[in-house]
Amino acid sequence: MNDHCTFCKEHKCIKWADYELLRYELEEANEVCHGNWIEIQHQREYIVQLQELLTRHGIAVPPEY
Repeated sequence: MNDHCTFCKEHKCIKWADYELLRYELEEANEVCHGNWIEIQHQREYIVQLQELLTRHGIAVPPEY
């Protein structure tokens, strides 16, 4: 894919601009998703620790919904 218009070399191709924009958006989404996944893993580990503490002290752990 070229970044110039086939009909006029002085103008950028609209499809190329769309391609570049989409590529940047996908990179940003990937970074956000990765960060969210790390946070989810951290929260899950925290929950497991709290559940173990409750169980150790004889407190019933509420069911997950």
